[in-house]
Amino acid sequence: MGASAGGLEAYRRVLAELPADLPAAVFAVIHMPANAPGLLAQVLGRHARMPVYEAEDGERIREGRVYVARPDHHLLVARDRVRVLRGPKQNRSRPAIDVLFRSAAVAFGPRVIGVVLSGNLDDGTAGLSAIKNRGGYAIVQDPSDAEFSGMPQSAVNHVQVDEQPPLAAIGAAVIAAVGGDIDLPEPTTRPELEIEMRSDSGEGRMEDMQAIGTPSVFTCPECSGTLWEIGDHDLPRFRCRVGHAYSAESLVAEQDDAVEDALWAGLRSLEENATTARRMAERFRLRPATVTLSARYETKARVHDKHAAELRRLLTEKTPADKVPQEEPPTS
Repeated sequence: MGASAGGLEAYRRVLAELPADLPAAVFAVIHMPANAPGLLAQVLGRHARMPVYEAEDGERIREGRVYVARPDHHLLVARDRVRVLRGPKQNRSRPAIDVLFRSAAVAFGPRVIGVVLSGNLDDGTAGLSAIKNRGGYAIVQDPSDAEFSGMPQSAVNHVQVDEQPPLAAIGAAVIAAVGGDIDLPEPTTRPELEIEMRSDSGEGRMEDMQAIGTPSVFTCPECSGTLWEIGDHDLPRFRCRVGHAYSAESLVAEQDDAVEDALWAGLRSLEENATTARRMAERFRLRPATVTLSARYETKARVHDKHAAELRRLLTEKTPADKVPQEEPPTS
């Protein structure tokens, strides 16, 4: 299961519906700050019938348990054990949902049920696609029912999901999928998933990127390395050689943040320059021989003040993109 904004309440309600004797193991990722206190297992355990544990690297997978990701670490699964790794960030997050889903698809194929809950942007979409390609089952919270619809809507747009129930019915959908006789397709062989798995753990190589993608004109916001474009035509993704990964949407969001940071730094420089110019103007104004120089500094200060005011207005006002009404989501 994967969630982001609005996901804590979603997890509480879903886990409260799952029985203590569910014949499956549940793995849960929710986006969280790196310095979060690591109390997620305790918080969710108050509402769940199944025991909830913070995942430990190398422990055996046991059914009837919920394993939650720890802060600043990816949660993965192998054929017989849990993996907890501090690999490269993906979609601006660690833990990331795509990492968990992809590892489950590789390890267990058609035995996997992927669930995408409330959240912004689109982490989980590529991972859910991997689950479907390997013959698994995909459940996505109805976007109109989610507190934050970005992640569910992205999954619905790009993946042929099996169910889109409201939050109140997701627990029942999971129970039915675990115990039911579902007609699952034959898994598709995807060698690139194995390559991406190595990259997820921070063991990627340049040769790996050359095998599954092509160099793009973009650089990695994390390490400034070349980003390689991989994935399907309608679901492009980007990876650098050390393993940082971005969907198109998360890459744009990261670049937006970088632009804003640069503009705020530019505003600070303009205001500092204006202050320095005014001080120089005051100093030179006291001496008749340097009155002309004082006037030049006054002019500089006024120009910097004007530019700073324009830049501050640009940063604090809503942009045209913010004012554009959101389009209705396409019908599946």
